[in-house]
Amino acid sequence: MKKQKVQIKDRVYRLSSSRVPLSFSLKSKSSKNRPLLFFDESLNQNRELRYARNQKSCFVDEQDGSAILERIVFEDGMLFVPKSNPVLQQFLSLHPSNGKVFYEVDNEKDAQSEVEILDIRLDAQIAARDLDVDTLETVARIGLGLNADNMTTAEMKRDVRVYANQYPEDFLEIVNDPLLKVQNLVAKLLSNNLLAIKNNKKDVYLNLPKNKTKLVTIPFGESAIYTVASFFQTDDGLEVMQMLETKLEE
Repeated sequence: MKKQKVQIKDRVYRLSSSRVPLSFSLKSKSSKNRPLLFFDESLNQNRELRYARNQKSCFVDEQDGSAILERIVFEDGMLFVPKSNPVLQQFLSLHPSNGKVFYEVDNEKDAQSEVEILDIRLDAQIAARDLDVDTLETVARIGLGLNADNMTTAEMKRDVRVYANQYPEDFLEIVNDPLLKVQNLVAKLLSNNLLAIKNNKKDVYLNLPKNKTKLVTIPFGESAIYTVASFFQTDDGLEVMQMLETKLEE
């Protein structure tokens, strides 16, 4: 097994369950029915693990015959292992229950993860604050599914910012969606009856005084707005979209 350089330091471990017993003993050696093994890729084989406080390794094949076994006990869900006990730290890092039954508390890693989350939330809040009116309406109508036609600008700003704060990753994905503005246009065309959904919501038709041509069929499980927006991205659809934009402005 290729050895990695491990930082020498005191380590703290915590049981994963939110409801922990006052005392919990972790399995520290193999038994016939419940082997305790680690797959060593360098040797392409399973190696038996065992914690013995007087040994230099937690691998049975590297221990001598005088192994003194010792219980591993979590008190109130916590276990402190000083840097003077590297064998136990090694054993815990290789234990099959690591990451499932228990995990190592890493305050630096946790803090970094929290910083990343805070950065994403801040990016979303700034993006929400800086939306122009047209994009704000688009996000409100398409991204959040709000009835933007019956909302004031202040109401849309409030709801969009609240959403950005609660679901920052989803919000940033919505804002960066290249189809977003086109979908908003489709929603306006439907709202102004320039497009109509017919045949039990299966087809979309033009709804002009002299043109009732079928535009697209809505695939199963797909929305009418997304279907039409996708069509507008094609060469044939682009011409139709430009014509309808003109009608919308009249």
